[in-house]
Amino acid sequence: MKENAASSKISVLLADDHPIVRSGLKSELKKFPNINICGEASSGRETIDKASKLHPDVVLLDITMPDMNGLEATKILREHQPSSKIIALTMHENKNYILEMIRLGASGYVLKDSEPGELVKAIEAVNSGKSYFSSNISDKVMDIYSSEIRKNKKPFVKGQLTPRENEVLLYIVKGCSNKEIASLLNVSVRTVETHRDRIMSKLNIHSVAGLTRYAISEGLIEL
Repeated sequence: MKENAASSKISVLLADDHPIVRSGLKSELKKFPNINICGEASSGRETIDKASKLHPDVVLLDITMPDMNGLEATKILREHQPSSKIIALTMHENKNYILEMIRLGASGYVLKDSEPGELVKAIEAVNSGKSYFSSNISDKVMDIYSSEIRKNKKPFVKGQLTPRENEVLLYIVKGCSNKEIASLLNVSVRTVETHRDRIMSKLNIHSVAGLTRYAISEGLIEL
């Protein structure tokens, strides 16, 4: 059982295949009273082995390591050690590495030329359940996502329906025909058809089943 003083600290496992890098990190992080270096690893497999025994709060993980690289190690750690947060501490600024580490479940991505204070901020952030990226990495990620968002042809927010269109929508999902809706609303069948076309165009939904799912998701009707 950990003592209270130790349990109040963030336990960190250092994983890097260069002893001099681990030594430098350990020396710098020891200056911060809320950080406890609980162990070190020099390969991906050793990282997994040490993490299973030490249960660190945070794993500082290099991507390029022998035996098993950081990408493979991250995947296994997320599956078998989900309580440990992972920060990629690397020299790689390649967008594919960044996105793959995010996809595999890393909570942070920090470059090795960052100041020790920034690394501590990253450790504190991911330990509290947040994400953290070095500023230039954050900019790169946002550029990538911005580009992908612009390529997306579908709107993220559906078009707003008028009160009358909502009324027609409810009758449609209830299974009423255009003629029945026209009679209920005291309008022409042509008017109902126009409303139906506009509803489907605004929502980019072109089936009654799809309109029904939309109405349920928006709380307009209940199952």
